[in-house]
Amino acid sequence: MNLIREFRNELLGRNEIEFSFSSQANPGFEVVSQMIADEKKAEKDLICIKSLKGNYGLHNFFAEAFIYDSVEQKNRIEPKKKEKKK
Repeated sequence: MNLIREFRNELLGRNEIEFSFSSQANPGFEVVSQMIADEKKAEKDLICIKSLKGNYGLHNFFAEAFIYDSVEQKNRIEPKKKEKKK
């Protein structure tokens, strides 16, 4: 994992990171969340992946993520998922 940028956002109570990494297959959000949790020593519940991008034919990926200070902070800021209609 190559860290490109790390920024502390005090107003929203989170760390914003951008990084690149290589993988043979397209990793899912769960795999990237676990990778960040292991690298930054953070809880998986506090991590929110904003984007995961890859280039066709290459094994390099670029990701943006937020690491919140608390679950309450994350629930207050992150948009809620809409419920499906029956």
